[in-house]
Amino acid sequence: MAEEATTAAETTLEHTPTWALATVCLFLLIISIFIEHLLHLLGKYFHKRRKRALIQALDKVKSELILLGFVSLLLTVSEKPIANICIPKSVGETFLPCGSLTSSDSEEETKCVNQGKVSLLSREGVRELQYLIFVLAVFHVFSCVLTFGLGMAKMRRWESWEAETRTLEFKFSYDPRRFRLIHQTSFGKRHLRYWSDHRVLRWPVCFLRQFYKSVSKVDYFTLRHGFITAHFAEGSDFDFQKYIRRAMEKDFGVIVGISWWIWIFTLLFLFFNARGFRNYLWLPFIPFVMLLLVGTKLQGIITKMSVDSHEKTQVVRGTFLVNPSDHFFWLGWPKLLLYVMHFILFQNSFQLAFFTWTWYKFGFRSCFHQKTEDIVIRIAMGIIIQLLCGYVTLPLYALVTQMGTSMSKAVFTESVVLGLKKWRRRARKKLALSKNTNNNWMVPALPSLDTSLETSVNTSPSLNTLNENSFSLDYDRPSPSYSDFLAVEITEEETSLKGKQPRR
Repeated sequence: MAEEATTAAETTLEHTPTWALATVCLFLLIISIFIEHLLHLLGKYFHKRRKRALIQALDKVKSELILLGFVSLLLTVSEKPIANICIPKSVGETFLPCGSLTSSDSEEETKCVNQGKVSLLSREGVRELQYLIFVLAVFHVFSCVLTFGLGMAKMRRWESWEAETRTLEFKFSYDPRRFRLIHQTSFGKRHLRYWSDHRVLRWPVCFLRQFYKSVSKVDYFTLRHGFITAHFAEGSDFDFQKYIRRAMEKDFGVIVGISWWIWIFTLLFLFFNARGFRNYLWLPFIPFVMLLLVGTKLQGIITKMSVDSHEKTQVVRGTFLVNPSDHFFWLGWPKLLLYVMHFILFQNSFQLAFFTWTWYKFGFRSCFHQKTEDIVIRIAMGIIIQLLCGYVTLPLYALVTQMGTSMSKAVFTESVVLGLKKWRRRARKKLALSKNTNNNWMVPALPSLDTSLETSVNTSPSLNTLNENSFSLDYDRPSPSYSDFLAVEITEEETSLKGKQPRR
């Protein structure tokens, strides 16, 4: 009976019915084609809705899945060569996740045992690692989508706030002809307190504020006014909420990717999973602490901007005016917060994936999770980080990071980008035709195409002076009367904008 069981366990394709092989392959193909078709339909939906940023994010998801699939394929191909690598037994018994070293009866490990050594990684270990890669891919994509969905759900209320800015009541309340003391404004009452000028008191208050009304209506109105005043004409009807939404869709493409430096930290987390490190007492708290620091910093930026404006003037005209600047952010780099959140989300999804994988492969009470506090800490931290990041920190990040010196390329809607690209192609074609003719008539000067979307530290683009005779641009607001034109450059890969003085 034992010999029959061993023979059945080691049955190869030589002794497998062809109908069984064909059935399994058909089942796998159906699943693969179904998933590929769903991704294709999702891409068509984004294309129909002109969500170019989400299309790029979807392409990045596909590329990451291809990368993880290629790694899994390499493990399958190199399974036997890896198992043939023998290392000293004393080295193989170090940094074990469990208490003792076990071995199997595979040909490669038997070869190493005969030499008094152990295999670097057994065939069974390689197969288990492939399971971990698959679970990690699923959890990472699901975590990013869930975080993005929670953030967008929280920011949906901002639509009503944006619509309120177009009402007569709002325009009367924030009439620029009205003067008030800065402490009489709602924003001043919220942020200019006795603790605002003292860093020791300000940080604890900002830490607690992220958990209750992290983004209030008065914060949205004030930051919106500061952004529009810095980059547009005062009193503009620019749709700030739609701009933030487009910027978030673009940032989602960064979050869903896996950078090389993310993989380095993942390898470190795998290394510190050894038994002696007791990583369940500190490893799950690293993303949690970093997330709290990001939320505290974002709240601190809002308060610091209010204090900065208060130091410059004691009287406001209409609305409390904050001055966007990069110096409020860490290292003067607003995008740094995005990469920190990227790291937090991936490491949290990795720890949840690792816990799920060990539960599936080794059981709920395996040597990886022998203690009850280990299980409770990992599950609790994973869920808390996911909800806190998606519903609290992400909307706060989306609003506050617009307060940098320069604005995002998402200021252009998709229709504007397409219109500018067509205009650029027509201009190039007309210029090429004029060079091929030998006529002596003067070619009218075309608008310059040598500007960039990235603005300098001391300048910001002005989008309220365009020529009627060139083309019309819709920035989610009614078209003003244009007297001059704006010079822009549209490349095939991305659009860029930098403010220029209008030509006379």
